[in-house]
Amino acid sequence: MATVLESLTIPRTSATFSPITASSVSSFSCSRSSANLPQFRGLKLRPISTARFSGFVSLNPRLAGRRGGKIVCEAQDTAVEVVAAVTDKTWESLVLKSESPVLVEFWAPWCGPCRMIHPVIDELAKQYAGKLKCYKLNTDESPTVATKYGIRSIPTVIIFKDGEKRDAVIGAVPKSTLTTSIEKFL
Repeated sequence: MATVLESLTIPRTSATFSPITASSVSSFSCSRSSANLPQFRGLKLRPISTARFSGFVSLNPRLAGRRGGKIVCEAQDTAVEVVAAVTDKTWESLVLKSESPVLVEFWAPWCGPCRMIHPVIDELAKQYAGKLKCYKLNTDESPTVATKYGIRSIPTVIIFKDGEKRDAVIGAVPKSTLTTSIEKFL
């Protein structure tokens, strides 16, 4: 299974902000040890102030003066969302009042099996376009709906028809398992 690198902070004294190559990696100087990084395409060094996930702020005076950069994968900005998100606020209008059957994936960003099933849900959304509506609900951001339907394990896929829960599949399952569940309600 592939690992996604969202960001990596490298202390630096001087660097230009351009695509990383094997020759440019050797020009970085670190106070503790030198970084030997392999060559990657699609990675760029950005200053922390403009990096997408800057998130780290140090209140420690020893660390506050350090400058650093972030290596950010540009591919994360090009992902196209096939399956729309549903929240506690939009739940009733998008799922319960839908005229067609609805498939909802309950997931969380920290869940590895959820990331494995995302492409399967995307394929199903394309395959059943016009016959089935597909949504995903982040259980960390919308806990009310997840609690209402007793979601204790993720990923959980629930199929709704006429505003009622009709079927549930728990875990990262093959596409054929989900297809069998969907076919019952079309």
